[in-house]
Amino acid sequence: MVADIMHGLSAYFWSLFTGPTDLVLLVGLVGQGLFTARFLVQWIASEKAGRSVIPLSFWFLSLGGSAVLLGYALYRRDPVFILGQSLGTVIYLRNLALVFRERRSTRA
Repeated sequence: MVADIMHGLSAYFWSLFTGPTDLVLLVGLVGQGLFTARFLVQWIASEKAGRSVIPLSFWFLSLGGSAVLLGYALYRRDPVFILGQSLGTVIYLRNLALVFRERRSTRA
């Protein structure tokens, strides 16, 4: 029974990663790559500072990845993915607005 489940899972994942590749799939992978890169940027910045840091590039990568993934989800007509990325996109835009507002106020 376990062997059958493992065989089924391996066949499923094999078909996912060896199936046809189209432009939409590549766009989705780029979006996921941007979204994943933000964690690496945040981790590296925090390690360098010796404390938790969220650099501006984190928010731009978050927004870019979320926007591309939202477009991908809309094309694929995936309501769960659409809802998740829609909220994230709004939050990342708001965080960028707050960062730039703070920068303007400290300059004045």
